[in-house]
Amino acid sequence: MENKIKELRRCDWANQYEIFIPYHDEEWGTPLHDDLKLFEMLCLEFMQAGLSWRLILEKRQGFNKAFHNFNPDKISKFNEKKVEQLLQNKDIIRNRAKINAAINNAKQYLTLKEQGIKFSDFLWQVVDGKPIINQWKKQQAIPAQTRKSAQLSKLLKQHQFKFIGPTTAYAFMQAVGMVNDHLISCFRYPRD
Repeated sequence: MENKIKELRRCDWANQYEIFIPYHDEEWGTPLHDDLKLFEMLCLEFMQAGLSWRLILEKRQGFNKAFHNFNPDKISKFNEKKVEQLLQNKDIIRNRAKINAAINNAKQYLTLKEQGIKFSDFLWQVVDGKPIINQWKKQQAIPAQTRKSAQLSKLLKQHQFKFIGPTTAYAFMQAVGMVNDHLISCFRYPRD
């Protein structure tokens, strides 16, 4: 079975590190509509800004523990004392601006929820509720941002979300399947 897994044709980036394989094979590019999982991925994407995705995956378990499985109710109540504790936590990215953005974004998530807006619907409206299926032959052809990611970034900023520029928004869209950027040679590329 393990040999079969290694033999599968994947996107170029997925073969760089062992930790990328399950993420690529099971998550990346899969349409995600669970509000809490979407919030988690949004947080992980902006935590990654300026860093490597490998580092984020290596620290994912630490993030889940420190951020209560990305529970917006709990994160929104983090105070300065909690921020100081998180800045000492070697199992996460220790960046005050990013931690404060997570707290702020949890509050904005809850504001949308109080207004009766489902987070999934809020995000997916940018792509009219269905994934954009691209047809890339080479990894180098995939853009860092698009008009749609700029639109998502603008929408989030209008609702006071922080640390979500067009590039981070595009990485998020790829991760949660709003955009399918699996290479056409990849076994995860949709065939029908």
